[in-house]
Amino acid sequence: MAAPKKGRGSTGGQGKPGRALALILIAMVALTGGMFLSGHTTPRLGIDLAGGTSITLKAKSQPGKPDAINETNMNTAVSIIERRVNGLGVSEAEVQTQGPSNIIVNIPKGTNSKQAREQVGTTAQLYFRPVLTVTGGAPTPEGSASPSASGSGKPSATSSAKASDPDTASDSRTTPSASATTQGRAVTDALKKDATPTPSASASGGSDAPAASETPDPATAALEKKFTALDCTDAAARAKAGDGVKPEDPTVACSSEGDAKYLLGPAEVSGTDVDDAKAQIDQQRGIWLVSMEFTDKGSKKFQTITKKLSAQQSPQNQFAISLDGEVVSAPQVNETLSGSAEISGSFTQQSAEDLANVLSYGALPLSFSEDTVTTVTAALGGEQLEAGLIAGAIGLALVVIYLVAYYRGLALIALLSLLVSGVLTYTIMALLGPAIGFALNLPAVCGAIVAIGITADSFIVYFERIRDEIREGRTLRPAVERAWPRARRTILVSDFVSFLAAAVLFLVTVGKVQGFAFTLGLTTLLDVVVVFLFTKPVMTLMARTKFFASGHPWSGLDPKRLGAKPPLRRSRRVNARTDHPKEA
Repeated sequence: MAAPKKGRGSTGGQGKPGRALALILIAMVALTGGMFLSGHTTPRLGIDLAGGTSITLKAKSQPGKPDAINETNMNTAVSIIERRVNGLGVSEAEVQTQGPSNIIVNIPKGTNSKQAREQVGTTAQLYFRPVLTVTGGAPTPEGSASPSASGSGKPSATSSAKASDPDTASDSRTTPSASATTQGRAVTDALKKDATPTPSASASGGSDAPAASETPDPATAALEKKFTALDCTDAAARAKAGDGVKPEDPTVACSSEGDAKYLLGPAEVSGTDVDDAKAQIDQQRGIWLVSMEFTDKGSKKFQTITKKLSAQQSPQNQFAISLDGEVVSAPQVNETLSGSAEISGSFTQQSAEDLANVLSYGALPLSFSEDTVTTVTAALGGEQLEAGLIAGAIGLALVVIYLVAYYRGLALIALLSLLVSGVLTYTIMALLGPAIGFALNLPAVCGAIVAIGITADSFIVYFERIRDEIREGRTLRPAVERAWPRARRTILVSDFVSFLAAAVLFLVTVGKVQGFAFTLGLTTLLDVVVVFLFTKPVMTLMARTKFFASGHPWSGLDPKRLGAKPPLRRSRRVNARTDHPKEA
C-alpha cells in the first residue's frame, strides 16, 4: 500500500515540496533585493496620503465657436489630459469635470508632478504655416532705420524636414530696428503674394509709404498694425499673439525665445495629421529633437506645402512649426518632402519628451486657463491612514486569535503564509511605483486589508478538507494529499470570482476606486501563488513531523477531538482474518 501512496503524493510535484519552497524563496529574495537596489524601499503614496497639487482649469470660449464648450469636448479634454499625465508615469492622478466649464486635476507629489502640471493645460495646437516675412522680436517705432524685412542664409531642411535651431540661425532675421512703415509694407507685399487676403490695391514698389491711391483691405491693415506693434520680448504678449485666429487665416506669431516675430500664412498641415511623435537625440549634432510621423493624409499635405515652398525665395521658402501660437522652429525647404519631420531647437531631454508626449496624445479640443492652483497637504490623509492601519491591525489580530483558538498548531502555517503574502505584496507595490507609476492611496490600503480575509479563507478551506479526511479515518499524510485536489478547486474558483470582480471594477471606474480594485486583484493573484507554492508544501512537510502526524491535541488535527471514525483499512484487515477460519 505504501507504493501507491507515494505515487499519488508525487504527482504534480507534491512529493517534492522543497522545489516549490525554493522557488518562492528565490522570488522573495529577488523582489526584496530589487527593491533595495532600486532605492525605492517604500511604496509611492497617492495625493490623499502624500499630498500634491490640485489644478482647476477653466475652458475658454473659442472664436467663431460659441457652442465649443460642451459635454463632448469637455470629456474629450479629460481623456487627453489623463493620457498625457499617465504618459509621464504619474499614476493615481485624478482628472474630472466640475460644472460645465471646469476640469479638476489632482496630481500626487512625485518626481514628475511638475512636468504633469506644465502639460495638463497645454492645448498643443500644432500647425505648419508658410512664413511670409520675419523680423526681430521687438516692436518698431516710427521713423527708425529700415533694413529689409527678410533674410537669407537659413540652413535648409533635409529629406525628413529637420528644423534648424532658431538661436543658431539668427542671420535669417532682421534686427529690431526695422521701421514700422517698412514692416507694414512687407506685410502688405507678403499678403499680396500669398493672396490671403487680397489687398484692394497693390503696394508701391520702392516707397516707404503706401501710395495715396491705395485703399488697403481692413483685415490687411489690422494685421500690419498688429505685426509692427507686437513685442515678442514680452512673454504675455507672446502668448496672446495668435489668440482668436482661425487655422485658415494668416496670423502673426513669435518665436518661443521671443527674439523673432513672424507673419504666417494659413495653416497647411495640422497636429491632427501627426500619427506619432518621439523624443530622440541627434548623435551627429548632439542635440535633442522631436521626430514626427504623418498620417497618409498628412503626408500628402506636407508634400504639397514643401513643393510650393521650395520654389520660393527666402524667407518665403520657410515653414513655421507653430505650437499653441508660438513658432518653435522655422526651417527652409529646398526640395519636396513627405512622410516625416523633425522639430529641433533649444530642446533639453525633458522639453523634447514633453512636446512628444502632448503631440502623441493629440491636441485639446478647447483652450484652458489655470483658474486656481492649490497645494494639497497629507495631514487629513495621514490621519485616515493611521485609522485604517489600526482597523487593519485589529482585524488581523482577530483573525490570528480565531486561527489559534480553532486550528491551534495549524495556525502557525497560516501565519507564516500571511507573512509571505505580506512580504510579496509590499515589495511588489514598492517596485510598481517607479515601474508603472502605481501610487498607494487610502482605497488601495482598504483593498490590502480586505485581502487578509481572502487569503485566510484559502487556508481555512484547505485545513477543513484535511480535517474532513481525518474524520473519515485516514491518517494525516494521505489526508493532506487527498484533501488538496478538492481544496485547490474551491480556492481557484473563489479567487477567480474575486479577481474578476476586481478587474471589472478597475475597468469601469476611475480615480481612487481603481486603486482599490488594483490592490484587490494583485493580492488575489498572490493568494494563489502563496497557497500553491508555500502553504501546500509546508503542510506536506509538517505532516511528516511527529507533532502533527501523531495527532497531538495542540496540533489542531487530533482525531478524537475531530470525531474520527475507526481507520478504514484496519477494519478491513480484521474482517478478513475472522472470515478465514470459518472457511477452513
